[in-house]
Amino acid sequence: MKQNYEFLSIEQRGDIDIVSLNRPDALNSLNKQLFSDLYDYFLSLQSNYHTRIVLLRGEGRAFCAGADLDSSAFASGEGRESQQYEVQRQASALIKLMRSCSQPIIALCHGPICGGGFSLVLAADVRLAAPCTKMNAAYIKVGLSGTDMGSGYFLPRIIGFSNAAMYLYTGRFITAERALAMGLVSELVEKDKLLEQGLLLADDMLQASPLGLRLTKEALTATVDSPSLDAAVAIEDRQQNLLMGTADHQEAVTAFKEKRRPNYKNT
Repeated sequence: MKQNYEFLSIEQRGDIDIVSLNRPDALNSLNKQLFSDLYDYFLSLQSNYHTRIVLLRGEGRAFCAGADLDSSAFASGEGRESQQYEVQRQASALIKLMRSCSQPIIALCHGPICGGGFSLVLAADVRLAAPCTKMNAAYIKVGLSGTDMGSGYFLPRIIGFSNAAMYLYTGRFITAERALAMGLVSELVEKDKLLEQGLLLADDMLQASPLGLRLTKEALTATVDSPSLDAAVAIEDRQQNLLMGTADHQEAVTAFKEKRRPNYKNT
């Protein structure tokens, strides 16, 4: 895995990657290089089966304050439309990489989370939030659509159409308490305990077999848009039949009976 990211820091703890946005002086706002770092990292996960869980967080006072309006995240000058299209496509591709990677992503949210930062946490699988968290679809505040980088796809599926419409049409901030009440975040955790709680949640996930966990994310991503119950259970049946033939399934059954933690071999 590439390690020399300019604005990302990666700490590996066994099977867990702790990925930190690292532009604290700019509230981790997204410039072209940070977009590129995130894209390269999540691209690397597509063929990385050593990393099983990703914790995504931000250094300093904010998770991510959105796009850096003073940086090259926005194109200008001659050929601006073509340049901006390429920037936009990379941002969209990053979101798709986050959903297509086999690793569950746990977003550890604190402070302002705006625009592109909001879309990053929406693309995560689980969100834990500190009480100081406030999130918004800031795009609409700068003359753009409130739907960007998947926000129009994810938010209605998480909190319902009416709630999503209110926040996407206005750019209003969602407080941590409101986010918890709507199911946008799973738990509220004191800021200094976020990483600890994220690691505990990741450890619970690691007690699933490697292939079982990967296929669960794959199925969840696919079935959220399933056209019917028949289509959804067809995916689930295929996966269960595959997993029942693995040595890790037998190890999990034995460990359950012996009341111990499984020792998986990824076989």
